[in-house]
Amino acid sequence: MPVHQKLFAVLALVGAACLPMRALAADYPLKPVTIVVGFSAGGSSDALARIVAEKLAIGLGQPVVVENRAGVASIVGAAYVAKAKPDGYTLLMGASGPNVFNYALYAKLPYAPQDFTPVSLLGTFPLLLLTQANNPARSMQELVAQSKQNPDKANYGASSASFQLVTELFNNKTGARFSHIPYKGSNDAITAVISGDVTMTLVDAGAASAVLQGGRVKALAVTSAERLRELPNVPTLNELGVDLKVSFWSGLLAPAGTPAPIVKRLQEEIVRVMDMPDVKRRFNAMSVIPAASTPEEFAKLIAAETALWRQAAQDNNIKAN
Repeated sequence: MPVHQKLFAVLALVGAACLPMRALAADYPLKPVTIVVGFSAGGSSDALARIVAEKLAIGLGQPVVVENRAGVASIVGAAYVAKAKPDGYTLLMGASGPNVFNYALYAKLPYAPQDFTPVSLLGTFPLLLLTQANNPARSMQELVAQSKQNPDKANYGASSASFQLVTELFNNKTGARFSHIPYKGSNDAITAVISGDVTMTLVDAGAASAVLQGGRVKALAVTSAERLRELPNVPTLNELGVDLKVSFWSGLLAPAGTPAPIVKRLQEEIVRVMDMPDVKRRFNAMSVIPAASTPEEFAKLIAAETALWRQAAQDNNIKAN
């Protein structure tokens, strides 16, 4: 067979192999899409997923169902999606916990970063540094100084190893002497601050909203790059001279191997959804900053944060198992 005929034959085979992917992407979706949430129903991740699913269904022309697969540190839900068929019909409501911190904290996991294809970021959760309302410290600097003067009485509450990691990094950056006291949830850690059982805690702003309004605690700093719109008088750590910018996040991920055209379609729909005024309003009401992204931007964020927290976990000898 002449060379040019062989070339045409090869190109024809490549084109034929691509046809199923093209057809799949062009027709997608042909049935309901499922977003798996690795947390129980009623939590913030679940609520955000349902807001997005409702709007996503309109653009995709198919129902988008939220399925809760809760388990230890969201491992169950993440592992389920990692092993799902990469056809765009099973997605993960990813989060900092299962998709960044778990890699730093667990020696063995039933999934790895390469098991997922990032689609788009959805929103970020800044953390607030809280202390008791009647604590004499009027600023973050005074609270840190307080811990250095009385290290045996200075401690912090953390509801998970991820919050512990962030607070230990805060200790390292500021020279603070706060000791770790574990709690089952953010509300428990906040209650411990109110009662005076712990000196401070770092928690997501949504969890702190009610007690801040009630005046039972005070916020001395926020970990985001900019001040929060709803708390304009609370300075960022960066403003206070602490080189620490931390925000937990939620985002949409697909199983590795999901066709690029399908990922592109989903990402474009997410951008459309996150630009809706009512979605922004509902996210802001939960103290979540809406933030869509490209798959590439999202992948870079995950890689950078995984490296950061793996190092922090190693430096502080923090493990989840």
